[in-house]
Amino acid sequence: MDARDPELTRELNATLQTRRELGQEYEEELIASFLEKIDQRLETVVDKRMRRQMAEQQMVAARGTRPQSGGSPSYPEGMGARFLAAASLVLAVPLSAIAAVNTGLPGLLVCWGGIVAVNAVQANRSWFSSNRTKDQQRDSDWD
Repeated sequence: MDARDPELTRELNATLQTRRELGQEYEEELIASFLEKIDQRLETVVDKRMRRQMAEQQMVAARGTRPQSGGSPSYPEGMGARFLAAASLVLAVPLSAIAAVNTGLPGLLVCWGGIVAVNAVQANRSWFSSNRTKDQQRDSDWD
């Protein structure tokens, strides 16, 4: 889906024109309808990408080879850990606010303790898995 998709641009213009003609009374329905069209478009794009990725994985499995990165063929190694770290920092702000408002400092400390624990577990998991693959590579070099 291109950022300047002409079909979506036409849909948006039609929605805005309809809103001008009908007035604010129908604004929510018009917006919901336009967002539904965007949602359908996104689902189509994601579905195509998932099919392509599944086909790539099936081809790799049929050939009996492993992907070059050792992980998912379409994501670089360590992407999951980076995503989790970024997501936890983004979610830390609203979670901290909720914890501080509802329970004060003890809630805030528990909230941040959980965020630190999740990131520590993920970091250790990534570190152990990368060391394990290095050890396996070293062992295979001596065989």
